[in-house]
Amino acid sequence: MDNFTAPLQGLRILDFTTLLPGPYATMLMADMGAEVLRIESPNRPDMLRGLPPMVGSAEPVSAAHATINRNKKSLALDLKNQEAKKIIERLLSEYDIVIEQFRPGVMEKLGFGYQALSELRADIIYCSITGYGQDGPLKMRAGHDINYLALSGLASYSGRQDSGPSLNGMQIADIAGGSHHAVMAILAAVYHRQQTGRGGHIDISMTDCAFALNAICGANALADGQDPEMEMELLNGGSFYDYYCTADNRYLSVGSLEPQFAEAFFLGIGHPEWMERVLESDQQESLKRDIAATIKKKKLREWNIIFSEIDTCVEPVLNFSEATESKLIQERQMIANAVTKSGDYLLQINSPFKFNGKKNKKHQAGSTLGADSQSILKSLGYSTQDIDRLLANKVIA
Repeated sequence: MDNFTAPLQGLRILDFTTLLPGPYATMLMADMGAEVLRIESPNRPDMLRGLPPMVGSAEPVSAAHATINRNKKSLALDLKNQEAKKIIERLLSEYDIVIEQFRPGVMEKLGFGYQALSELRADIIYCSITGYGQDGPLKMRAGHDINYLALSGLASYSGRQDSGPSLNGMQIADIAGGSHHAVMAILAAVYHRQQTGRGGHIDISMTDCAFALNAICGANALADGQDPEMEMELLNGGSFYDYYCTADNRYLSVGSLEPQFAEAFFLGIGHPEWMERVLESDQQESLKRDIAATIKKKKLREWNIIFSEIDTCVEPVLNFSEATESKLIQERQMIANAVTKSGDYLLQINSPFKFNGKKNKKHQAGSTLGADSQSILKSLGYSTQDIDRLLANKVIA
């Protein structure tokens, strides 16, 4: 990476997270040039490491783990061992950002909470990602993405009236909530530290972040006191903005909301007269039924031909393989190679960021547990004898 594709070069992050929210956040920052060192338990490995399929020949790794933990180093360290604190203290001379994902109080019990580490390094930026935050009535409660979406209100109007809330293909609260908000907050804290010299503790609640994603519908509900409902809002099925099944049981996405797009859409399906029904609230259900019946008469390929030359916000629903092979994804360089420690090459989803027209096209795949333990300790001044002793005492792995 050069300076254009690595704008976060110089940021050094200790990553105490597992699974998805924290690791995805640090993946984004590592992709942009930050140096990320994962502090992993040798006794309780990250569950993502065991998620199939496994890829690579010499040392097979989980495809998901190899992607989400790419461009990072791994130090396997038993945080419950007293000698671990000495290692963390040495690391803090070089790493000034910490991100952790334990329940509130866990890092404090281990001796690595914000207060303890800020005494060692006053300008430390310390980001905690949890389901419900560092305070509040649910702070110690277990949760997953589905629970955060449920308690945020988002799930209450995401789905179909005849079947209820729908599951999503990706983890909205984990990624859009935890990961993305953590990155934004950390970079804001970095800017603040540059101006003031002070670090601080960032409290990321995935439920808070999911609640913030209510954006438009939430703003409306606070203004008029009316809760958003399934298939009753402009963008959740309450208008003709929706997915429609084709004759070959594929789907067409129709987002033709603006008048010029709506006119082109209805002309494209052969019913320009239906434009008059768009703004009639009592016509929405029957309009959607008529659109559905019309779309059902042709195969997806036929609709693609009709709408390929019409700029009307109508696109086919592609499966992942089709999306990967599409001209759009290929030309936007969204597929990249990653190399494993053993030299195998893996295809991965690339970073979505382009800086000055450039994007990193090659990554270091997420490696095995503790792959960098010895080299990291050597860089901190530990001798070979010290490292052998730490290995023998199971402080590191």
